[in-house]
Amino acid sequence: MPSKGYKTQEYPKHPFLLLCEEVIRHLQSNDESGLTLVKAQEAQRVYGPNKLEGEGGVKWYSVLLKQISNAMILVLVLAMALSYGVSDYIEGGVITAVILLNVAIGFYQEFQAEKKMDSLRALSSPSAAVLRDGHIETIPSAEVVPGDIVQVKTGDTIPADLRLIEAMNLECDEKILTGEAVPVAKDLKVDFSNNNEFETGIGDRLNMAYSSSTVTKGRGKGIVVFTGMYTEIGRIAASMQGKDRKPNRSLSRIKGGPIQPVKGVALRVWDSFGQFLGLTVGTPLQRKLSKLAYVLFGCALLLAIIVFGVNRFNVTNEVAIYAISTGIAIIPESLVAVLTITMVVGMTQMRKRRVVIRQLSALEALGGVTNICSDKTGTLTMGQMITRKAWLPGIGMYSVNNAQEAADPTKGSVILGPAPEFVKDRNEKEKKPDHRDASALSWNVSSKETAMVEKDDNMATTSSGATPIPEITAELQEFLQSTALCNLASVRFDKQKNEWQAIGDPTEIALQVFAHRFQLGKKTLQEQHGWTQLAEYPFDSSIKRMSVIYQKGETENVFIFCKGAVERIIELCTTVGTGSNQRTATPEVKEEVLEQMNGLAKQGLRVMAIAQRPHGAYDGQAEVPREDIEKDLTLLGLVGLYDPPRLETKDAVRECATAGIKVHMLTGDHPSTAEAIAKEVGIVPTNPSSLPHSLASSLVKTASEFDAMTEDEIDALPTLPLVIARCAPATKTRMIAALHRRRAFCAMTGDGVNDAPSLQAADVGIAMGLGGSDVAKGASDIVLTDDNFASIVNAIEEGRRMFDNIQKFVLHLLTSNVAEVILLIVGLGFQDQLGFSVFPLSPLQILWINMLTSSFPAFGLGREGASSDIMKRPPHKSKQGVFTGQVIVDMIVYGTIMGTCTLLTFVIIIYGVGNGNLGHDCNRAYNESCNTVFRARAAVFAELTWLILISAWEFKNLRRSMFSLDPERSGASKFPFFKDIYENRFLFYAVVIGAVSVFPAVYIPGLNIQVFKHMGIGWEWALSLGSVVIFVAGVEAWKACKRGFGWFAVDGVEEGSERKLGLRQGFLSLSRAVSMRKSESDLERDVVGREKM
Repeated sequence: MPSKGYKTQEYPKHPFLLLCEEVIRHLQSNDESGLTLVKAQEAQRVYGPNKLEGEGGVKWYSVLLKQISNAMILVLVLAMALSYGVSDYIEGGVITAVILLNVAIGFYQEFQAEKKMDSLRALSSPSAAVLRDGHIETIPSAEVVPGDIVQVKTGDTIPADLRLIEAMNLECDEKILTGEAVPVAKDLKVDFSNNNEFETGIGDRLNMAYSSSTVTKGRGKGIVVFTGMYTEIGRIAASMQGKDRKPNRSLSRIKGGPIQPVKGVALRVWDSFGQFLGLTVGTPLQRKLSKLAYVLFGCALLLAIIVFGVNRFNVTNEVAIYAISTGIAIIPESLVAVLTITMVVGMTQMRKRRVVIRQLSALEALGGVTNICSDKTGTLTMGQMITRKAWLPGIGMYSVNNAQEAADPTKGSVILGPAPEFVKDRNEKEKKPDHRDASALSWNVSSKETAMVEKDDNMATTSSGATPIPEITAELQEFLQSTALCNLASVRFDKQKNEWQAIGDPTEIALQVFAHRFQLGKKTLQEQHGWTQLAEYPFDSSIKRMSVIYQKGETENVFIFCKGAVERIIELCTTVGTGSNQRTATPEVKEEVLEQMNGLAKQGLRVMAIAQRPHGAYDGQAEVPREDIEKDLTLLGLVGLYDPPRLETKDAVRECATAGIKVHMLTGDHPSTAEAIAKEVGIVPTNPSSLPHSLASSLVKTASEFDAMTEDEIDALPTLPLVIARCAPATKTRMIAALHRRRAFCAMTGDGVNDAPSLQAADVGIAMGLGGSDVAKGASDIVLTDDNFASIVNAIEEGRRMFDNIQKFVLHLLTSNVAEVILLIVGLGFQDQLGFSVFPLSPLQILWINMLTSSFPAFGLGREGASSDIMKRPPHKSKQGVFTGQVIVDMIVYGTIMGTCTLLTFVIIIYGVGNGNLGHDCNRAYNESCNTVFRARAAVFAELTWLILISAWEFKNLRRSMFSLDPERSGASKFPFFKDIYENRFLFYAVVIGAVSVFPAVYIPGLNIQVFKHMGIGWEWALSLGSVVIFVAGVEAWKACKRGFGWFAVDGVEEGSERKLGLRQGFLSLSRAVSMRKSESDLERDVVGREKM
């Protein structure tokens, strides 16, 4: 069972029979700080990776079969068979070598690519939150080792077998092991010391959590005791590695009726056949190109028939060889290999930009995204919250100043001041400086720009010296007790590192740190004040609150502490305030509370309500319904948390606007908080009053308002809301449906279990890598490893770059094929003395051009960098795909120019300078009569090679001149040609080396006459070079026509031209620009710097 070379994972008794302390001691771990990094690395070496044997991984024989079943290879196999059939052993041998070389190179490249993709996908596989060196780290499950302290919550997949240390309402779905559909409730109080390992079933071991099971409720913490094949799931690994069969593939008459066996067999045969040919597997683009390959295969057969027909179906050896040439000419042999490598490079670049691709189809889809629906906390903002304000009824407003470190309760000062009084007319609007935003909407705003409104004076960052904390009154103590106890975060001071450390959700950390400022943290209250937790009702995104039940000491003083969204808490309160300040929660009093909430929310603070109530004797054996617990509460106060926007968010939103992408914020925050942050990052304008009323009123809505609207009412809105506050998971799904009805192509972010439906419904589902649940990651297409909105924009830019590059190399490969087909089909008219057609290019010349000349420049085009205007044009139409009208027309135009040039060269040499003598039997071997034909072939070979190579530089941009590929990047340079072509060094050297390789191919004795069927030339070089000039002039003229007449322009706007802002958009960012096209080293430094903040 265990892998060879790794240590056996064994214990004196099974861990469920041991005390937690015994297990921790056996594994030399620590339940407060976890393993050290050194110990974790040593355990990884000793115990091996946490994965099942034979799990995943690419199989070499599958890749080999895929290479052999390639349509391009099948054409070459037919050509090889025909060559041997007509006794042309040199040509047959060369084609055989080309087949073997092509399969070998393709196999190696794709096998390495598949392994690389597997390793990248592993980054988005189920992850684990482990405690190491006192910090919570999110790592791939494969890196978990025995001794790791793991935290689990609702939606997580258990990464390994755990001996539980803590469990609060923890239930796990273990049907994968036990077959029982009912989740198992974990209980650490059960004593197993007198039990036998073999008498206690897996489902009865209530202090264990098993690998691959899912947490359906609650939270917990445990120590890893078994990994890999030692886990319970590892013992039945063989039964877990099969693949689910597609629908309607059953052979049972009972399931599908009397004809089901026939139908099932037919569909299974089609699946196998389609998989073998690549027609039913892979991404949409891969399947489309596989279909293209077989269409071209059919065209090759059709061309062969045309060749036979022209020769009146007198299929001699010469006619067969000519048919071979035309068949080879139409097939772009390297197309699939170039696509695979381009995708791998794209995935690698994405990883460097903090994005992990789970589905290859997402690479193709990202470039077409028109709308992004993003969460706020931790994505648009930094996710490092600090408590700035705390309002206690009748007491006043506590303000925290100069606190910059989220986990340190000793930094900053707390000041008690009077609460603001709202005596002005509520409908009166503050006059604020005119400011534009960065959202892709249509609005008119003033051109006058001023600085942003400064924050509240209490949020200043200048140091004002140490200030003693205010006196802890009875009201404040009750508020702090509820804040600290209704909280899952922990804050501790690490004496060894001399720093404060916090573990938990940023919101709860901010509340816990605030309580620590008054020395009333959770641990202090539990250990010194005697509070003991009895039950927990975890945060539920649908009701937006959390509650806990605590008992003080041995008395019957049981309290319910609750926190959550103000609107959801206030509706459950019957009183407000405590002691002498307590008042009945009348509508007027509740209105005062809501006024205070709005005042805090308008400062961009996330506002939460804190409440409590006494509870009678609590029977922990029977679970009390939530609605019976969360009622008749007393509101203790409000707390305002500040989560600053990320530095790069505003520029990322602005870049989306320039790229024609609308950004929507879907958040659980209060509408005023959400709107304040949305204004700060530029999602909505700061002066919506300048917009038409119908448009302004649709910009910001609450989930209740949006959900109450019918589909017709939503569709009638002038624009879909840019901000939806108090958003529930179901609201996200409705938003996606509304976007789809407007034919938008949307990306949706999510992190919770309930977000899985919306992630699957979105065109591109984006999960959070740091704070996201495994369920959300499993439903997503891509995963952000830094939970940063700017990374989404990076991914879209990378998706556009890859889409552009695929278009470029597809055009490059197919253009040469069009030219070769034109040359050979017209060449059917060149008949020798015996009446046989003489081909202008031999089969091996065509193979040389297709395999060597075209392939490496195509690889180079796949590595092209993003153009400077890539995020200044609208998204491409996702349904149109790579084969746009521009690509198809360009392919025909350029192929015709290229084919015509080579054809004229052949005609000039044969009929112009020569006497029109085509010799006899010149398709098979050289003789004296073939001198002119062999020289003409050499000139055509050199010319076509150079034209294909120079076209790679021309196709670096499909519209701009090769001599000015990127004016924005070139700056003031008058002739940036050499700089532009040298920028992509792989492509540059591929073109240069390819151009030089023509000379040995033409002059090496034996190779030229016997293999390529051409010979050395002299004055004919002038024709080849002259045709290059003519071809470049023709391509430049066609590009000039496209630019001048606006043909194939994106949305009628020429690339590189400034789109008028008009009513469509208007913005001006006053913040420092953060370029999305930085070097990788700069990007790394930026991210590291942010992580250290």
